[in-house]
Amino acid sequence: MVHKSDRLTDAEVHVIDLSSPDRKVAAAILHSCVTTGFFYVSNHGVAQQIIENQWQQNRAFFDLPLKEKLLILADSNGRGYTPFSAESLDPEHQSQGDTKEGLVFGREVPADGEEANLPLHGPNQWPPEGLLPGYKAAMQAYMDAIRGLADRLLPLIAIALQLPTDFFDMHFDKPMIALRPLHYSAQTSLPDEGIYGAGAHTDYGLLTVLATDENPGLQICTEGKWAAVRPVPGTFIINLGDMLERWTNGYFRSTLHRVVNCVGKERYSTAFFYNPNFNARVECLPQCCKIEAAKFPPTTSGQHVLDMYAAANKGHTSTVRVAEGLMEDIKTSMLSSSAE
Repeated sequence: MVHKSDRLTDAEVHVIDLSSPDRKVAAAILHSCVTTGFFYVSNHGVAQQIIENQWQQNRAFFDLPLKEKLLILADSNGRGYTPFSAESLDPEHQSQGDTKEGLVFGREVPADGEEANLPLHGPNQWPPEGLLPGYKAAMQAYMDAIRGLADRLLPLIAIALQLPTDFFDMHFDKPMIALRPLHYSAQTSLPDEGIYGAGAHTDYGLLTVLATDENPGLQICTEGKWAAVRPVPGTFIINLGDMLERWTNGYFRSTLHRVVNCVGKERYSTAFFYNPNFNARVECLPQCCKIEAAKFPPTTSGQHVLDMYAAANKGHTSTVRVAEGLMEDIKTSMLSSSAE
């Protein structure tokens, strides 16, 4: 049986060589930002060993028994493990949760620090070192490297908008970062039945840096049609989020995208969401609302992310509650065993 998604054309997403002069790169970014909102970057400077280490470690984590993964079930800040179907990114059109499981790590914030009073801020939950030796170190190295890449992109985006190259700096001195290793099951997606690897959504922050394995699945919606964004070896996929669309009054595009598994294979990806400081005010840039009035009301980075998280998880909290119950059963069992 051939599904409609199998006949998709490839999206016109361009590869941008970051070793080119800044002005040339910024011009290419501008073109991508006003058309698809997606582009690839090559010669990105992230060491291949760092990339390979995170793949190896994340596959090892997702291969663990469920009871081991539930030991770091996502906390109130969303950090930790999220089980299959715990998230539904397009609840209006989905009959079940996304066919993926994942992890969330962020910028490390001490539990007793002032920032920990903010929603979505706090310490990370890591797998025990004895369970997965080297996991934490591999993820921290990857997160640092990808943040470095994202910080290279910010001034290039500023140049594309004819802004000072340091425009975004004050909004990213304490950024909200979400590193999300993801594992999609081999279940074939059935869009007509509301079954997706990840439902259609836009990303919430400023930009996303995505690494994928060799299996296809990512699709973007342009001009009302879905098109495939294929894996390209040696590159990262970059896409814009809602914050940049709001800042530019829709000039730069935060494009609807989804994951559709039409090959019946497991798929791994790792997304790095780079979001402005929690209290960063996001409103239309003056030069973007001279001709047309602002389309979006002012907001803050943190409030927008909280609103979108709440919408994505609406109706699927029962799955998380089941996982929490399993986790309590496991802890009780472990305590009983240790007492015997």
